[in-house]
Order: sequence, then structure tokens, then C-alpha cells
Amino acid sequence: MTVQTSAIPTSAILEARPALVNATRFRAAHQDDWERLDGLLTRIEKRSIRALPEEDLLALPLLYRTTLSSLSVARDTSLDRSLIVYLEQLCTRAYFQIYGVQTSAWRQIGRFFARGWPEAVQALWRETLVCVLLTAASAVVAYLLVRGDPSWFFGIIPEGLAGGRDPSASTESLRATLYDRQEKMLATFATFLFTHNSQIAIFSFALGFAFAVPTVLLIAYNGLMLGAFFAVFAAKGLGWNLAGWLMIHGTTEIFAICLSGAAGLRIGTAIAFPGRETRTEAAVRAGRSAAVAMAGTVIMLAVAGLLEGIGRQTVIDDTSRFLIGGGALAGWLLYFYLPRGRTAR
Repeated sequence: MTVQTSAIPTSAILEARPALVNATRFRAAHQDDWERLDGLLTRIEKRSIRALPEEDLLALPLLYRTTLSSLSVARDTSLDRSLIVYLEQLCTRAYFQIYGVQTSAWRQIGRFFARGWPEAVQALWRETLVCVLLTAASAVVAYLLVRGDPSWFFGIIPEGLAGGRDPSASTESLRATLYDRQEKMLATFATFLFTHNSQIAIFSFALGFAFAVPTVLLIAYNGLMLGAFFAVFAAKGLGWNLAGWLMIHGTTEIFAICLSGAAGLRIGTAIAFPGRETRTEAAVRAGRSAAVAMAGTVIMLAVAGLLEGIGRQTVIDDTSRFLIGGGALAGWLLYFYLPRGRTAR
């Protein structure tokens, strides 16, 4: 038995298709709503949501839903791409203003200093301890090498960084570099030393992705330089004096370098030993806290620069130098490692 089917009329097919939307008419019908929403969002972003009157606050979610509807129509009917992108951006901005947590810039900064930075540093305590021990061990090695053979000094310390402070210098000239108020020379040397140490800190973090090998080498090299300088001054009976001269800024600056190295170690070890994660996932996870800690070390380096450029050149009493440097170190340790109560989430 043959089943006969009648052909479906062409008019029925045309009626079944979704009606095409005229782009010009569509824009004209909804442009005012889009522009009003854009204007409200701009005012909120520049000032705050408190800048809107009650009428606009009530209109904001309605305009958002209207714009979402327009975006849906634009996507379904394949309107021009530029309009779709504009509506997507507008809806995204509106979503974050309506449903996002409104936090002022000052509150975010306060949260960074109150909890974000200290907690990031606390999370890196193992890596920080490794960097501190590595710095100390390298300094001892360099000290023993230079005391045994002064020629080792020139293989460790760059000529520009030595600034005449080498094994051939006399006791009087070395003492003069610690106590004489030679403002121009001290300012030049302080700038060079600060730039050099800042570069070590930044590269210690930035090169951590190379399985932390460059980070370890940079931290060790920084310790070697410290030990080499101490060997030169200690041979002239000025080791204690050099320690005070370095303490004013060194406790802050060396601590910042160790924290930068710790951040680099965290990323490098995460990449080298990702566990069940991919290397990319491990690096991203480790980089979150490491990046926060590194952002804070920039502040520490700035503080060290001020202490180096002002305090060390104006304070020439050894006791005062030790008190300033020791106080700075105690302040950083308390700030970073003092237990903090957990906030409710």
C-alpha cells in the first residue's frame, strides 16, 4: 500500500522561519536604553554606585535585563558583529556592577596591607628560610675564600660595585667610606648598590619559572658578595663597623631579596614537581601567592632605598645604625609573622 503525502506549501515554510530583524530598526528601538545603561555604568565606575539617584538605581536592573534581551536577539538573528561585541561588553560591565562585590580602591589597598601581603609571605616561609640559609652559607664561603686568598675578591665583586673597597685599600680609606660625609660619592654608590640589589630581587622572582635554578644562583651570588666585603673590612679590623653601616638598609633590602627568591622558588618547584596537575596549572596556582608577595617586596625595596639614601649617610654612630637596622628587621618580622585571626567568610 502506498501512502501519498501532499507537498508542504512554500508559504508554510516561509512562515516557519524566524522573522528577520532589520538592524537599523533594531538599533533605533533600543539605542536609548543602551545609552542610558552605558551612562549609568560610567558614572558608577568613575565615582561609585552612591552617585546614582534612587530613580536610576531602580532602573539599573531593568536596563540590564533589557540589554540582555537585545543581546540574545542580536546573536540569534546574526546582526553585525560590532553590535554584538558592544552589547556583550555592556552586559558584562552591568553584571559586575549589579552582582559584584563593591569594594573601594582604598579598602582593597587596606586589605592588601592588613592581610593579603602578610599571609602571602607566611605561605612562603619554607622557601624564605631556604633563601636566608643559602645567603648565609654563601657569605661564609666567600668570607673564607677571600680571607685565604684576597684575589678571590675580584672574581666575586664587580669593579663598579667595589668602589675602591678592595683588599688593596688601606684601613684609613676603608674607614672613611663608612664614616666620612662624602655626600656626592655616597649618593652615587648608594644608587648603584640599590639598583644592583633591586635587579637581583626582580630577576630572582622572574627567572623562577626555569625550575628555580637561576633563582638559587642569584641568591647564592648575593651572599657571596656580602661575605667578600666582610672579609676585606674584617681583615682591617672593621668588620663590626661594616655590619652597622649595612644594617640601616641591609636588613630590609636583604629580606626583600630573600622574599623575592622565595617567590621564585615557589613557582620553580611547582613547575618542576607539579604532582597531579599540569605544569601550567601548578605554575598558575603557585604564582597567585608568590605574585602578591613579590608586589610587596617592591615596597620594601623602596623603603630600603630611603634608608640607604638618607639614614646611612647621615647617621654615623655605630650604635644608632644597629638600632635602626635591628628595629627595621624586628618590625618586618612582626608584621609578616605575627599570628592573625581568621576572618569569617
